[in-house]
Amino acid sequence: MPFQQFDRSRLRLKPLAERRHDLDLSVMKSPDGPIVPMDKPVIEALAREILAARDRDAGVILMMGAHVIRAGNGPLIADLMRRGLMTHVAMNGAGAIHELELATIGHTCESVARYVRTGEFGLWEETGRLNDYAGVAARRGLGFGETLGRIFEEQAFPNRGVTVLAAGHRYQVPVTVHVSIGQDIVHEHPNCDGGAIGSATYADFLIFTQSVTRLEGGVFLNFGTAVMGPEVYLKALAMARNVACQQGRRIAAFHTAVFDLVPLEGEDYRQEAPRGTAGYYFRPWKTILVRTVADGGKSTYVQGDHAQTFPTLYHHLRRLRPDS
Repeated sequence: MPFQQFDRSRLRLKPLAERRHDLDLSVMKSPDGPIVPMDKPVIEALAREILAARDRDAGVILMMGAHVIRAGNGPLIADLMRRGLMTHVAMNGAGAIHELELATIGHTCESVARYVRTGEFGLWEETGRLNDYAGVAARRGLGFGETLGRIFEEQAFPNRGVTVLAAGHRYQVPVTVHVSIGQDIVHEHPNCDGGAIGSATYADFLIFTQSVTRLEGGVFLNFGTAVMGPEVYLKALAMARNVACQQGRRIAAFHTAVFDLVPLEGEDYRQEAPRGTAGYYFRPWKTILVRTVADGGKSTYVQGDHAQTFPTLYHHLRRLRPDS
């Protein structure tokens, strides 16, 4: 006998209009708005590395967790895509959920503490459309992010202008969504098709890996993703290097940067933390800052909140190259 599965048909979903939200469009940062940069010279140096990479036509990849979106950086990221300074943006499933909700109703973020008590957490009708869009991507053999961006634009979602996904479609820059099944609220929904999500997000993984093939001489930025980002990047880099080695090429001389809240700035983060210490298990440290740049690359760590660090990076890029 197979193990019993939960019957999703018994679930009751509610409209987003009945949900209390913690964030709205007022958090979004405008490319034309004032930015007070952080006093971190390392960010200005990294901005120079990004501009040099683009002058070489090398890739500049942004891998991010959902908090980067919640901190209001979507319009800044979109502007860098428009200027040709970001060649690929990758996010997790939660990032796509925030973008869908912002594009649809201009609000996002529910209180987990409030709604998990009543069994309502995550069970909102409009958000579940993300599952339908995964089905569209799977049927067409397209990536999840590519499909979402096209739908946002073609269906004229009211607030699509603040989203990274729509910008990807608009400026033809790959935006990929890397989903872990069971991790996102839409996986609770009766219309969730794990096979369709798997197909769509795996297509995105292959799109991401193709972008990594252009990383020689480039820059890889990891903003606030401690598990998804390092692990997806590691496997993609292994695949890209496998083919490059067969062709007599290297993907080794590139710059990686990790932006997070973990206090590493006082550590020798360019050396791997001792096995058995807490730092050893912080994947961005050993994977992004040490192991994958050990053969000719270099790395930078920046501690701080994404509401400050990303705008500071954006500020320096605009200041150093205002006409890009």
